[in-house]
Amino acid sequence: MSAATASFEQVNTLATHTALSAWAWAGDFLIVIVLFAALFLFAWYVGKGQLVALLMSLYAAYALYVLFPYTSLLPTAPASTALACLVGLYAALTLAVYIVLRRIVVSDFLYIGIIGIAVLALLGACFILALAYQVFPVHTVYTFSPAIDVFFAPKNWFFYWFVAPLIGLIFLAR
Repeated sequence: MSAATASFEQVNTLATHTALSAWAWAGDFLIVIVLFAALFLFAWYVGKGQLVALLMSLYAAYALYVLFPYTSLLPTAPASTALACLVGLYAALTLAVYIVLRRIVVSDFLYIGIIGIAVLALLGACFILALAYQVFPVHTVYTFSPAIDVFFAPKNWFFYWFVAPLIGLIFLAR
């Protein structure tokens, strides 16, 4: 075996290992990537002000969701039905608040650059995933990868994921 062939095999092994590692990482974080893409495309096509309204409606809907007095009337079994009802309730509350906020937040004076939109979309995706971990019983229906668990399972990190979009808006929206 020549030195060139041995070098080529080493490069091939390194490239294959790197590609497989990147694919495994992307697979572990696929939910974050999908949520990020959805929020980014939402901001791209609907507008930056609408993204801000959506992020703010997620906060207001959480407050309403926590205070909602009729959650005991929602089904608790099977687990997928219970999860669908809780997520549906949160989504309905988010939509109601969004309809109100989109009329208020839209401003010609709001400026967020493309990098800012990407950061806000990522922070919003992480916020939604943190809600899934800490508020909704998603773990009864779906098991996330250990790589995602490291970031979102600790209860003491929920506050930081919760305020991350607000901090992003403070620094990125002008």
